[in-house]
Amino acid sequence: MRPIRPSLTLVALASAALAVAAAYEAPRTFQASELLKPAQLKGPHHSVAPAVKTEGYLNVFDITTDWGPLEAEGETMLLMRLHEVGALAELDEVSKSEVFLKAAGTSVLNVGKGVASVVKDPGATAKGMGEGVKRFGTNLGRKAKRTTDKAVDSATSDKKDESGKSTTDKAAETGVGVANSVLGVNSAARKWAQKVGADPYTSNPILKKALVDIGRIDSAGGMAAKIAVPIPPIVSGTATAGKLVWAQDPEALLKGNEQKLREMGVGADVIKQLYLSKGFTLTLHTALAGSLREVNVPGCADYVATAAEADAEREGVFFAESAGMLARFHRSTPVAAVLADSRALVAKTKDGRAVVLLPVDWVRWTEAYEKSLAEVEKRAKQELGATKLELRMSGTMSAVAKKEMAARGWTVTENVPVSFEIAQAQAKAAPKK
Repeated sequence: MRPIRPSLTLVALASAALAVAAAYEAPRTFQASELLKPAQLKGPHHSVAPAVKTEGYLNVFDITTDWGPLEAEGETMLLMRLHEVGALAELDEVSKSEVFLKAAGTSVLNVGKGVASVVKDPGATAKGMGEGVKRFGTNLGRKAKRTTDKAVDSATSDKKDESGKSTTDKAAETGVGVANSVLGVNSAARKWAQKVGADPYTSNPILKKALVDIGRIDSAGGMAAKIAVPIPPIVSGTATAGKLVWAQDPEALLKGNEQKLREMGVGADVIKQLYLSKGFTLTLHTALAGSLREVNVPGCADYVATAAEADAEREGVFFAESAGMLARFHRSTPVAAVLADSRALVAKTKDGRAVVLLPVDWVRWTEAYEKSLAEVEKRAKQELGATKLELRMSGTMSAVAKKEMAARGWTVTENVPVSFEIAQAQAKAAPKK
């Protein structure tokens, strides 16, 4: 028998390895019934379409509601929107009560009819919801490279144009953003948001209008205490993002957030960029600052700079939830550092592990994911000195991806709770039956 030449053996092995590496998975479509509880699938005021596409790392849900169609990218956004539907239904009932009609006087407001005009203008609705779905999740590696940072340069200069408006003023007029999210939200609107367990700075234009309108009518106070709403408080325990956004006025809340950011060593230019980012409402801003300040290890300030590049709410949610997962992990396993310049949050533990904290619904084996994984692995070993590699994710992973990661020495933990307080609490609240 002719002996096998070593060179041919190496070629065969290399070809086999390439064949395995090339077995990437295509996008898949789930059935909503696989992912959701019956009350989440359909309620008295909403229904979720049966087919759920997953093109990136997040499931995309189509929702039909009494107030028009909604699209939610990711299970977090879905559960938040469903909870908002329940809150809208309660506010609609409130607007028909005797106490409300007496308080409203001649300017009687039916919330359901009052907000219906919003959904008749698809353009306005899309703008209010963060300019539509961005299909977040194609890049988990380094943040975008820029030849010049015109956004930060103009923001820090804050020059005024001919109309007398500064860069900050104009930023408040477009997108979601911290500045835009607070418009019209007075103390009465915050009280009603707390009463129905909703985010007073929500990007949902329908709910936002309902809260602002009821808050305006109830501005003298007292009406909220006279009307019982059967949605329990969402957040309890120590001071959380939820309690803060309900209790404090926007200016005080923003100042507190900025103080936390400065204490971590975040520069004024990054603080301004985060404020101008279209990806962050005041609630997301509060959650991000609070979670990162709780950990406050080398790399946290740099993660703020990465998060500040978010240009859609879905990205802001990702960064806020990543920070929430970090804070929750840090409470039980002290973190020593965070990998700089990385969209996926990578924490180094004191025992030498590199732990990727990923708030996503679904991971399949793709070329983009393999590239991100290789980059994180290399940088975690070189820059953090990691000796072991772990991934903790809020969702689940395909069998193929698990096998590939195990072969590379990774330990994977699925279904890890996300500690972004409002989203986490709302996720536990099923729509009203």
